[in-house]
Amino acid sequence: MQIALDSFDVKLLAALQENSAATNAEIGETIGLSASQVSRRRQKLEDNGIIRRYRAALNPEALGFTVTAFVGVTLGAHSRENARKFRNMVTAMPEVQEAHTLTGDVDYMLKVVVRDLKALSRIVNDELLPQEAVQHVKSSIAMDTLKDDNLLPLA
Repeated sequence: MQIALDSFDVKLLAALQENSAATNAEIGETIGLSASQVSRRRQKLEDNGIIRRYRAALNPEALGFTVTAFVGVTLGAHSRENARKFRNMVTAMPEVQEAHTLTGDVDYMLKVVVRDLKALSRIVNDELLPQEAVQHVKSSIAMDTLKDDNLLPLA
């Protein structure tokens, strides 16, 4: 269920997307509200599930994660049980940054971040392909990242 947002809520969300570590007072100065008003609105947005979490955006390369790959997975047998097993496996893999169910030729698309090609090979050959429900795996390695801000277009 979508809740009605006014212009202050949208400004608050935009400010948090830009810097989730900003204090209520700092956000209030930016959007023209008091810290207590920002706090109340922020709590309402959290309670309603609009704000899912706060986190730091880390630089993968600075931490030694030099390979980003997009891995398409096609299941051979489509059943609820196979989908559940695959979902459970993928959500337990820390290397998988994003996982999406798709329409079209590929059932799932995974964004995988690893330290090197050997680690990517291990994921594909030792974790994905041995799953009995997995029929086909195709990976594409990102050569460069042009945009990675994950900001919603609020305005």
